[in-house]
Amino acid sequence: MTDQAVKSAPRLLVIGGGYSGQRFARALLDQGATVWLTRRNGIPETPDGEGLHWLSFDASQGLIPALPEQLSHVLVTIPPNGEGRDDALEHLLGDLRRQPLDWLGYLSTTGVYGNSGGDWVDEGSPTTATLPRSQARLRCEQAWLNSGLPVQSFRLPAIYGPGRCPFEQLRQGSARLTHKPGQVFCRIHVDDIVGALMHCIALPPNARPTVVNVSDDAPCPSSETLGFAAHLLNLKLPAYRRFADIAPELSPMALSFWEDNRRVSNRLLCQGLGYPLRYPSYREGFTASLREEQSRSNVA
Repeated sequence: MTDQAVKSAPRLLVIGGGYSGQRFARALLDQGATVWLTRRNGIPETPDGEGLHWLSFDASQGLIPALPEQLSHVLVTIPPNGEGRDDALEHLLGDLRRQPLDWLGYLSTTGVYGNSGGDWVDEGSPTTATLPRSQARLRCEQAWLNSGLPVQSFRLPAIYGPGRCPFEQLRQGSARLTHKPGQVFCRIHVDDIVGALMHCIALPPNARPTVVNVSDDAPCPSSETLGFAAHLLNLKLPAYRRFADIAPELSPMALSFWEDNRRVSNRLLCQGLGYPLRYPSYREGFTASLREEQSRSNVA
C-alpha cells in the first residue's frame, strides 16, 4: 500500500479480530493507521497487541459496540452465525451506512463454487455451494454486496501461516497421511490475504472488482503438503491410509472437507490486478511459516 493510500484511509475497523483479522490490522497499524477490532471474548492480553483498540461484539450476548466515528475502511471476517445470518449485517449496518467509507472488505470462501470435480473455477463460475456452511456464507456475501456500501468480497480457500501448518501434528504423531484419488485442495498464506487486501485498497475505487479469488498457484493433494512439512522437520511421515478406509472414522465436519474438489484460479488477482504472490505455493509458505514459528520460540 502506498503512503498516500494509508493517509487517505487512516481509520480501520476489523469486525472479527481473529487470525487473519489481526494480521491485517497489524499490517495497517505498522503503516500509521488507527485500528479498531471486535472480539467476542474480551480484550486479548498479548504483547503484540499494543496499539490496537478492541471492542466487544457478541450479538448472542447482546454486546453491540458503538462504532468509532469517521471510519474509512472496514474488514469483515466473521462467519455466519448458527442461524446462517451475519451478525454485523444485522446489528452494525445502520452505523456503517453513516460512515464515510471508502472500502469494505468481506472475507468469503471459495466453497461458494461447490464441487467442480477438480476443474478450475474463477469469479465467473456458477456459485453452486453444496455444504450448508458455504451456502450460508454465499447468502451473507450477497447481502453485503447488496448493502449499498463499497464492498469487495474476497473468496478464500484454506488459510495457513505461522501456527496454522501441520508441523505440530507431525511432531505429536497425530497427523494423517490420507489420499483420495483425484482430490486436490487449494490454500493461501495469511500474508497473501493481507497483501491482496492492501493491494486492492490502493487501487482506484472504479478499478476494484466486486469479487476476487485469493488463492495460490498450487492446488494439490493434502498428502503432498504433509510430505513437504515432514521434510522441513526431518520427520517420518505417518502410515499411508486410503480415504475410503478412514472415512467411517471421520466426524461429519472433517468428512465435509473432502466433499468438494476444485482448483481455484487467481488469474484476476495476479494478472488482472497485478498482485504478486509472496508465497506462490505451500513450499515457500511452509518454509517461511516454520522460520517465523522458530523465531517466535527463540524470543520466548
